[in-house]
Amino acid sequence: MDTTHYFGPVKNVGFVSTRLAGTDGVSLETAKWERIFEKERYNCFYFAGELDRPEEQSYFAAEAHFRHPEINEIQSEVFDVSVRSRSTTEKIHELARKLKEDLYSFIDKFDIDLIIPQNALTIPMNIPLGIAITQVIMETGIPTIAHHHDFYWERDRFMTNGVWDYLKMAFPPDLPSLDHVTINSFANAQLALRCGVAGTVIPNVMDFDNPPPPPDDYTSDIRQALGIRDDELFVLQPTRVVARKGIEMAIELVSRLGRKAKLVISHASGDEGYDYQNRLKEYSEFLNVNTVFVDDVIDEQRGFTEDGRKIYTLSDVFPFCDLVTYPSTFEGFGNAFMEAVYFRKPIVVNRYSIYTKDIKPKGFRAVELDGYVTHAAVNETEEILADPNLCEQIVAHNYEIGTRFFSYSVLRRLLKGYIAEHMVLKD
Repeated sequence: MDTTHYFGPVKNVGFVSTRLAGTDGVSLETAKWERIFEKERYNCFYFAGELDRPEEQSYFAAEAHFRHPEINEIQSEVFDVSVRSRSTTEKIHELARKLKEDLYSFIDKFDIDLIIPQNALTIPMNIPLGIAITQVIMETGIPTIAHHHDFYWERDRFMTNGVWDYLKMAFPPDLPSLDHVTINSFANAQLALRCGVAGTVIPNVMDFDNPPPPPDDYTSDIRQALGIRDDELFVLQPTRVVARKGIEMAIELVSRLGRKAKLVISHASGDEGYDYQNRLKEYSEFLNVNTVFVDDVIDEQRGFTEDGRKIYTLSDVFPFCDLVTYPSTFEGFGNAFMEAVYFRKPIVVNRYSIYTKDIKPKGFRAVELDGYVTHAAVNETEEILADPNLCEQIVAHNYEIGTRFFSYSVLRRLLKGYIAEHMVLKD
């Protein structure tokens, strides 16, 4: 990266996104980067339309959120169409100007000298924000690392649109002071092929250097709270209810195990509707599988529901399950896979592309599906569940592989090397 136009050491890092709050993948991975920068004595600051970071380090801009009413209106007018109206163009530019002023205020307020857009220059959930970030980078020449999680060309719903000019301009842009980081090698290759831009792969990580603490008294009743009997197998599907998660395969696998079992799906469908969830309920009934949706009692923080039931975190739940299913057909990386490894649980995984290219070759051991459930997969799962010694051998092996390739120490080394090569370091 050419930094000859920029003077002074890097000390204040500004993370910019639509949302930096909760347990979505972007927010979680941003938090991991924050920890590394803070350990290296950088100061971290945050710009977004939803924030759960310290107020004194945050800049709230309502229009940055992808669910802001005006942003929603623009989204409805530019996708599933081939042209856009002049009035829509004017709305996009009006909001971009507003967000641009907010970004300048953010940079001035916190004396930002390194910007890290988190997926905001990657997937067009907020087109005005992408335009605003692009223009600010070009006008200031401030060093920037765009952290890309999922590109628009990876989602069919973005491929018919009336904003090709903006997608080419800002999702992502190709600018002199901008470097690109992707989370997998396939995305990195597509970035080069489609945009002529070279990127660096930095995978998502878990804190394998510090194993999870043992369960505490708060979680002692989790099996009972989720309605799992002592003689039932607890199978956890730790994902949202969306079609690309391939949850039908998990249901079929549980059916074919022939054991008393409960399949627990941790998260709701979000903003993608309930058609798929209804389909899963019908399929579960058809195969006589006890499938439960527990998003009402799983959240990012402990607490209580309005009717007095405990709310648990996903980290609370993982230690109590017997098996994790992760039959996704597409993932940008595979956080749930790494979480299962971190909590030392056996895994059934579908061979989605990023798993086969970036995760499996490291040496992980998992029961693998290839788009459907086979007798071999059922038998292998039964063998692992029936043999505690074999199960412990597998999960210990996976944890060691995770520590070697996907730990915080790996992320720290990659980021330190990257910053040292591309940026002016702080004293």
